[in-house]
Amino acid sequence: MDQQERTWTPADVSAFLGVPVATLYRWRYLQTGPKAARVGRHLRYLPADVYAWLREQQEVA
Repeated sequence: MDQQERTWTPADVSAFLGVPVATLYRWRYLQTGPKAARVGRHLRYLPADVYAWLREQQEVA
């Protein structure tokens, strides 16, 4: 599997965005953060969704 196709864990997204994992969970609860999906008990992010969300944040600012 290509590295770009791999899903990201909350820890991966946290490191990429420079925010605590708890912030990601709060954003998910408030429905303001990047789109995520449950895979069994685990939360996973598609890198493209995280990049798209980040671009949207730039447009709002």
